[in-house]
Amino acid sequence: MSDQRKQQYSDNKLVKRLQRQVGTAIGDFNMISEGDCVMVCLSGGKDSYAMLDILLQLQKRAPINFRLVAVNLDQKQPGFPEHVLPEYLDSLGVEYKVVVEDTYSIVTDKIPAGKTTCSLCSRLRRGILYRTAIELGATKIALGHHMDDMVETLFLNMFHGARLKSMPPKLVSDDKKNIVIRPLAYCRETDLQAFSELRQFPIIPCNLCGSQENLQRKKIKAMLSQWDREQPGRVVNIFKSMSRVTRSHLLDRDLFDFENLSTAHAEQLTDFDIAFDESPMEVLLQRSEMASNH
Repeated sequence: MSDQRKQQYSDNKLVKRLQRQVGTAIGDFNMISEGDCVMVCLSGGKDSYAMLDILLQLQKRAPINFRLVAVNLDQKQPGFPEHVLPEYLDSLGVEYKVVVEDTYSIVTDKIPAGKTTCSLCSRLRRGILYRTAIELGATKIALGHHMDDMVETLFLNMFHGARLKSMPPKLVSDDKKNIVIRPLAYCRETDLQAFSELRQFPIIPCNLCGSQENLQRKKIKAMLSQWDREQPGRVVNIFKSMSRVTRSHLLDRDLFDFENLSTAHAEQLTDFDIAFDESPMEVLLQRSEMASNH
């Protein structure tokens, strides 16, 4: 097989993998239903471009009918290329809306130079997008966060907020009027980067927050990247753990009734995890037996 054919085969696998992962996430969490109007938030970064591209392809063969509307928020950042997204979306024939709000002036006025602007910028952007969704009659707001974002957020909340939470794949918005979905929840950032290069998306950098160094998220990202290099699959395993929660083996008294726990009620309990009751040798033998059976 020639190098060109090998590359084409690899590219096709990448596209199919991403489309399958997005389709699976949508199905697992019932993200999109018949008749939905999905507002696809397009920032100009690789992830949101990929999300729109994949959703457009899935829309063509989905067993349900739903509408996609791409929305970009022009925050009047200096040097922002206003023409890039409209030209790209016009070339696709996609329905879209560009919302112009000068949040840049607000952020730079409120936040001292050199300080992190992400928090305020995010709150302002979120409020504008919620309002826009209502104006458009959108029933779902799609954000381009992927698996790595969700794992990073898990560690950010643990390290800096002392709370075990991440980005859910689907949630009710702060204003209680919108449903937010994350169709890229099962996608790795490395795949999205490769997909972006394959599609040659016209990337627009975020000069407002992207130029700030030493943000805590960057530190977490570097830590996870190192872990993944040392032990491939570690980030995926951390992500999977978020969907396999054993409440009785944590400490949240609101989620599990530790106070009334007794052997008298043991037969009624279903929230068990015996992994730490087994010896390492027993675990290895079980894994070896499972592997030989396959």
